[in-house]
Amino acid sequence: YAGPKLKLKLEKISKFTLEIIKRSDAIKGFKILPRRWVVERTFAWLGRCRRLAKDFERTIASAEAWIYIANIRMLTRRIARS
Repeated sequence: YAGPKLKLKLEKISKFTLEIIKRSDAIKGFKILPRRWVVERTFAWLGRCRRLAKDFERTIASAEAWIYIANIRMLTRRIARS
């Protein structure tokens, strides 16, 4: 994702800003980097839904629908907590 191909594809689709946050090798220990794990965290949240753990769906539309259902489930739980 660090190459120019992704950036060119995103520019064709719409006005997206892609910022890749790289870890410095000079820094020792733990340091918080801005918004580095957003995508991985989102995939982990979706991975909690058992249906999305493996690719069981026959069509892309069906897989997409289950992702929407998982997101709706997460959001309704967050709303219910507050």
